Amino acid sequence: MIAAATPLPATAPGPVLRDIHLPPEPSWWPPAPGWWLLAVLALLALAGLAWVWRRRRRARQRQRGILGELDRLVLQHREDGDRAALLGGLHQLLRRVARERDAAAVHLRGDAWRQTLARVPVDAATLDSLHRLDQLIYQPPRGGDESDLVEAARRWLRLAVKPSTWKASKPTPEPADA
Repeated sequence: MIAAATPLPATAPGPVLRDIHLPPEPSWWPPAPGWWLLAVLALLALAGLAWVWRRRRRARQRQRGILGELDRLVLQHREDGDRAALLGGLHQLLRRVARERDAAAVHLRGDAWRQTLARVPVDAATLDSLHRLDQLIYQPPRGGDESDLVEAARRWLRLAVKPSTWKASKPTPEPADA
């Protein structure tokens, strides 16, 4: 037996459905916290690079100034031939640069002065020439070739004005007052 098809009941009027609406696109402002962190890190990196650049620029300017002073001493020596003035000028320039790292360098003599010079990483021949200069300034002027002294001073000064070339050492002890 086949059941008779029953007609479907008429649908009752229900709610009217509308289309699905997506939420609006997220705004680009304010950025997520990760972007803020990335921006802060980028600014810190730029500030660090600017600081390093300025420091190196100042060091290069200072190095050019000191080597320019050395060149002026040599030029003056070529013009007037005053060996004592050249040796005294070289000695004074070396002491002035060394004093910036060690205030007692102005008064050091002999091995203590050589140790101060050795804090700049130069070869032994340069140190010997500079140590010899310390002795030559007190001797009577005589003829001789100063080019080795000038080149030794140039090598030492070029390295001495770089911020990171001095070897760390203990400060020179002050003499005790009795």
